[in-house]
Amino acid sequence: MKSKAELLAPAGDIEAGYAALYYGADAVYLGLQKFSARAGAINFDENNLNQFTAYAHSIERKVYAAINTVITEEELPELLETLDICSRCKVDGIILQDLGVARIVREVYPEIELHASTQMAVHNKEGALYLQKLGFKRVVLARELTLSEIKEIAAIPGLETEAFIHGALCYSYSGLCQFSSLEYGRSANRGKCAYPCRQCFIKEGKEGHIFSMKDMALEEDVLKMPVTSLKIEGRKKTALYVAAVTDYYRRILDGKPAEKSRAENIKQIFSRPWCKFHFNGKNKEMIDPNFVGHRGLKVGKIEEIGKGWLRLKPTHKICRHDGLQIEIQGFEKPFGFSAKILKIRGKNVFESEPNEVLEVALPPSCPPLQKGQAVYLASSGAVKSAYRYEKPKPDSYKNAFKVDLKIIVEKEKLVAKYQDESFETAGSFEPAQNPIQTEKAFENSFAKTGGTPFALGKLSVQNKDNLFVPLSVINDFRRKVYAGIKPQYKKGSLPPIEKPVCLEQPKWLIKTDDLSCLDGLDLSMFSEIIYQLNPRSQVSDVAKLPKNKVRLALPTVCRKPQVFAEVIEKFLEAGYHLWEVGNVWGLEMLPSVGTDISFDSPLYMFNTEAIEQASEMGASRVCLALEDTLTNWQTLIEKSPLKTVLIVYQDAPLFTSAACVRENACKDCNKEKRLMSLEQKGHRYQALSAQCQTVVLDERALCFASETALLEPAYYRLDFVYKGYTPKQVKQIVSDCMQGVDVKNTFKGNAHNQKI
Repeated sequence: MKSKAELLAPAGDIEAGYAALYYGADAVYLGLQKFSARAGAINFDENNLNQFTAYAHSIERKVYAAINTVITEEELPELLETLDICSRCKVDGIILQDLGVARIVREVYPEIELHASTQMAVHNKEGALYLQKLGFKRVVLARELTLSEIKEIAAIPGLETEAFIHGALCYSYSGLCQFSSLEYGRSANRGKCAYPCRQCFIKEGKEGHIFSMKDMALEEDVLKMPVTSLKIEGRKKTALYVAAVTDYYRRILDGKPAEKSRAENIKQIFSRPWCKFHFNGKNKEMIDPNFVGHRGLKVGKIEEIGKGWLRLKPTHKICRHDGLQIEIQGFEKPFGFSAKILKIRGKNVFESEPNEVLEVALPPSCPPLQKGQAVYLASSGAVKSAYRYEKPKPDSYKNAFKVDLKIIVEKEKLVAKYQDESFETAGSFEPAQNPIQTEKAFENSFAKTGGTPFALGKLSVQNKDNLFVPLSVINDFRRKVYAGIKPQYKKGSLPPIEKPVCLEQPKWLIKTDDLSCLDGLDLSMFSEIIYQLNPRSQVSDVAKLPKNKVRLALPTVCRKPQVFAEVIEKFLEAGYHLWEVGNVWGLEMLPSVGTDISFDSPLYMFNTEAIEQASEMGASRVCLALEDTLTNWQTLIEKSPLKTVLIVYQDAPLFTSAACVRENACKDCNKEKRLMSLEQKGHRYQALSAQCQTVVLDERALCFASETALLEPAYYRLDFVYKGYTPKQVKQIVSDCMQGVDVKNTFKGNAHNQKI
């Protein structure tokens, strides 16, 4: 069976891009020098992007640019420059996270398709439907989805869907990870992730890599996928890796069986252990708790160990200078070394065949080894030479600027007109014996644009006196004309936003998922009480509160929107019209008329264009992003076209994950809330597990109480969600924060960083 789906490969540089195309990718996605969620990749400058897109289009392949980070207000001019490059280089689509970028591309660069990045955490049909209405041609689905969920979204008429099929996995839903940002000042939403999920943690006394994910490898299951595009992860991987993985899936999609040898090649280049993630349903076997990083292809185990050597019976050919790795309990990473000396029956050999007893010399720095330890082939010279690829000569392809010219031949001069520009050269021209030949000479000459950024569009030659012009004169004139034309490339400008709102004395909001923690609190101090809904919420839960002060918050992640549809309907019928959403799926669930909607912080309002987009989406106010800086907050508060909310106190979700931290089997789980203690290098965290979702929190809350003296948004907000708070604790925290006093044992995130 063949698949008609697009095979989409990554390119961290132009070499990986050419390798992807050579081995059968239908499209390539890549990042530019700025605003890429893989800032650590080499990425593409304008020259390489121009050459690569021109070549890809010449062989009928597509190129998508990932501008999939959030953009601060001061970066908007640089964003326009980047989008101008994408327009000039004719990229086919922009993969984006920031709603401000979406607004700018839709308004200023309509020739480029909008693709919603997986960083937007599109995890249900409702979210996809809403983005389609917003003008997105394609949505990249959250990796966490099962096949049945993927099928439901892929069935939406007129919407393209894209799903990951192979590569590294994040512990958190993409776009909902704030761990690296808030704890280390390196924002994953800004392309600078420090990968804290790969670190070793202690959970309730037991040490391990409890968040370190295996790699996804769907292999032949890709044929079950009904999506438009099948996506390989790996913009930080080598051209060799991209070639091997693209080749492997190209063959599967073309109807050939998955080849074990080609899968083994991939594992030798780079691979953690493989898994299907949640493709076939809930899966708890996706964590690699003992080791991190590249493992390689398992080829056997140590059968004998001696001073300076080991013996094994490998299941795969091993050659001299191949890289081997050995798993050693207690080591975070396998011990690796180059196999410089190989022996069979005491004789030095260059290579061994499978199942031959092989002795391998160990390096002097080798740690103690034991019989039975697994041995992996982590680097193979044979594999490195197996994936050669052809590529065009440098500068042989380009996206040319088309020019339409009018040539006027007069007795004493030649005139060329391009738009409002005019070029002349003097001469003395006699009548031609064959005027048609003269016209063809102009056409042939001006079609030669090599070394210039131009391509000839329409050419008209006006030669009313049928004069003859020597070819040498025509060629000189052509060079003069092309040297004089200044390409009028598109230069975007920011679409306008509404005037900033008039600021008043800030009001206070309070949010909770447990209304009992508000007992004894004077609620008249608050403009609103925001109640975090759950599938079991009832109207009676909030009946004692003033209806005009109650705002109902939908969860950021909702895998079963139909359950919440019933909850939403009950509250709407009861007359509750104030709502809060943290993901676009909620906007699809709520009526657009008669409701007042606030955007919560996971929708990442980092710039005024994003806030204006929120306004156009029906938001009455927006929360400032938790991981942002004080400087950007100040700018947005002053310039925002909507009322802004500063969250002053919150137990910030560092990870929001579909991976479960409980050790019990799913059938034995009651799914109720369970809070577990974690530790990492003396720092304490907590993992909240409930309803098949894990939220990881710092033991300390974020607190910006002292910053309220510097910032005056429309509202300040205090959150008491996730952890259980007593009324006494809430009362004290409220008192401190309202007086501008930071709560003890809290932290500031990025508030006082210059940049993230």
